[in-house]
Amino acid sequence: MQAVADRIEIEALRAEITDAVMMRDFDRFASLFTPDGAMRWPHIGKEFIGREEIRAGIEWGQGLWEFFVQQVHQGVIRLDGDSAVGRTHIQEFGRLRDGGSHSNYALYHDQYERTPGGWKFSQRVYEVRYADSTPLTGVGPDHP
Repeated sequence: MQAVADRIEIEALRAEITDAVMMRDFDRFASLFTPDGAMRWPHIGKEFIGREEIRAGIEWGQGLWEFFVQQVHQGVIRLDGDSAVGRTHIQEFGRLRDGGSHSNYALYHDQYERTPGGWKFSQRVYEVRYADSTPLTGVGPDHP
């Protein structure tokens, strides 16, 4: 039963981090990592270590967007006691403040750690599998 509970808690963690980024709640986003956790975006040469850097990194990244939408699809979870690894499948699109558009399909390669406060990310590594910069024809929430 513990393995079932762990999987449910890790899925809830993955849902929580997506909600935090979509709601631009950067403090909550950073709190979902272990204190020495890491977020890595190799496709743009960025790495953020520790909650303070992770918070600053996600705020910087989200600041580039006029609007941003992230959809998450369940991936695998492999449990090993108080740690686990997994993948989260991502589809994102949005318009950058400089007018450029972006759509992609990607993976997060995750490492999780059980803490006294529940499961946390110890590492997230982002891997873009497909990117498209074709201009988006829709409008974001700030347009009538």
